[in-house]
Amino acid sequence: MNTRIAIPRPPMTVVAAAIAVVLLLAPPAFAQAPADIQKAVDAAYARFKDLKEGKNADYIPALAKVDPNLFGIAVVTADGRIYSAGDLKTEVASQSISKVFTAAQVIQEHGLDSIANQIGVDATGARFNSIIAIEGVKTVVGAGAPEMNPLVNPGAISATSMVTGTTAEAVWSKIIGAHNDFAGRQLSVLQDVYTSESDTNQRNQAIGALMLAYGYITSNWQRAVDLYTRQCSIGVNAKDLATMAATLAFGGRNPVTGKQVMDAEKV
Repeated sequence: MNTRIAIPRPPMTVVAAAIAVVLLLAPPAFAQAPADIQKAVDAAYARFKDLKEGKNADYIPALAKVDPNLFGIAVVTADGRIYSAGDLKTEVASQSISKVFTAAQVIQEHGLDSIANQIGVDATGARFNSIIAIEGVKTVVGAGAPEMNPLVNPGAISATSMVTGTTAEAVWSKIIGAHNDFAGRQLSVLQDVYTSESDTNQRNQAIGALMLAYGYITSNWQRAVDLYTRQCSIGVNAKDLATMAATLAFGGRNPVTGKQVMDAEKV
């Protein structure tokens, strides 16, 4: 199956770590010496550390308060080496990047076609939290191929609902466990972000109810929305994000811990 998933723009405070992916995906024939990699990271940091473009997301009050000057770069290579510059310790909420790793958990748990069959993998052509997009696609599951994807809010909330468990905490244990394995350490929820987002997520609650109505969520949309909100509030730093990206890039094996987090054929 040839599919593409529309990837949302990440929050400004975490976008720096994505730089790692460019180097991670370089073919082995172009492997660089450790000193050269560190030199490239240092040069990138020096070049962009004073850039003041963009602004914090403010649709969640707590995000608007994050220091916009936070900046760190991390690169994790296949042998588990870590190259970095700048802030490597400050945690920010993973927000939409968390959607990738919960979708990975769903695929690991339910199989290669689980997302494609239940949610879809098409771009909606609308903003990440659009309600109109839900109405504009083939809305009812079973009435044709789904036209959603797990990296915009409606599909992401539905993906969260697909993680199995008899209780909310059982589901959460799987979600945070997957994120921990990808990052190679125990992560935690930034409670100020979770509280702020829970108090202002009426739009996501409406989306959750609609996704239940159209069969993308099969039961308990309120639990799915709450778990999704908690998931987006997981705190990560630049090193965590680089390690998580590296784990996907290297066939589901965390190069720092050596743990096979995801089956290679499902990546």
